[in-house]
Amino acid sequence: MAEGDRLRQTTVGGVSGLVFGIGLILSGMTDPARVLGFLDVAGQWNPALAFVMAGAVAVAAPAFAFARHRGRSLLGRPIVLPDRFRIDAQLVAGAAIFGIGWSLTGICPGPAILILTTLRPEALLFGAGLVVGMVVSNRWLAARPQAANGTGASPSIIV
Repeated sequence: MAEGDRLRQTTVGGVSGLVFGIGLILSGMTDPARVLGFLDVAGQWNPALAFVMAGAVAVAAPAFAFARHRGRSLLGRPIVLPDRFRIDAQLVAGAAIFGIGWSLTGICPGPAILILTTLRPEALLFGAGLVVGMVVSNRWLAARPQAANGTGASPSIIV
């Protein structure tokens, strides 16, 4: 990749992350109590997260439709979207681990990066767990034998 392309890609990624972070702050989604309030459907349910998700879908749906139709990013790189109908063991395990962690702490990885800047002990513990989880996952994936179907993909369920 040429130096100019790398700089453009880094700039676009940085600006996207900044916009995402500002959105998390403005919506209050960096507050674990607000997220846990959304998950507490039997108690003091707080629907704020549902509105944030609806807003995200309203922005992302047309963007994905545009990307699927265009086939290349605005920087000219090919867009490779995942198969929407293939559910494999890796996806299910990752979703389960994410959901368990999210429901126990009220923190997901996006807001966790912002919360880490507070240097609160619970934020640092969550950040350490996030890093350990990524390292374990990367090592497990690297050590896995290729799938029998020759694609290198995990065993899958087609929906």
